[in-house]
Amino acid sequence: MAEKSNIVLIGMPGAGKSTLGVVLAKMLNMEFVDGDLLIQKQCDRTLQKIIDACGPDGFIEVENQVLSVIDMEDTVIATGGSAVYSHAAMKHLTSEGVIVYLQITYDELTRRLGDLQERGVVLKGGMGMSLRELFDERRPLYEQYAEVTVDVNGLTITEAARKVAFALEKFHA
Repeated sequence: MAEKSNIVLIGMPGAGKSTLGVVLAKMLNMEFVDGDLLIQKQCDRTLQKIIDACGPDGFIEVENQVLSVIDMEDTVIATGGSAVYSHAAMKHLTSEGVIVYLQITYDELTRRLGDLQERGVVLKGGMGMSLRELFDERRPLYEQYAEVTVDVNGLTITEAARKVAFALEKFHA
């Protein structure tokens, strides 16, 4: 099998997928695409407005449709934190690239995240779902799909991007 040319970033909201993805793409001379922005562009509205209109399950369906047809090469792809809810999308992304889980602790997550309602975060358990419940629900999914896991706690974006690049070198070696 040919080496997968894409890098797919997964992880909690606030883990740095989009920000780190841009820096990583520059370091590795690759393209960058943000899955959340693809979804917004296709639907012509913000993530939060899509969630408000379609509900969490409807949003996941839209996300699944968008991510399941990504066809790129030499691209760092930052997924939304909820991408792991869609098995079909994750199966496709796994065939398109190496899945890198940007791992942060719950404490780091609470430090990094502001208002969840402002970020367009999918809360499958509804608006009453706590950040802790979200973290506990998603962590096993990230671990299930990850081919490479990189702990990015307490690192600057550049340090984290270098750590991901190094982990990928080891993965491909």
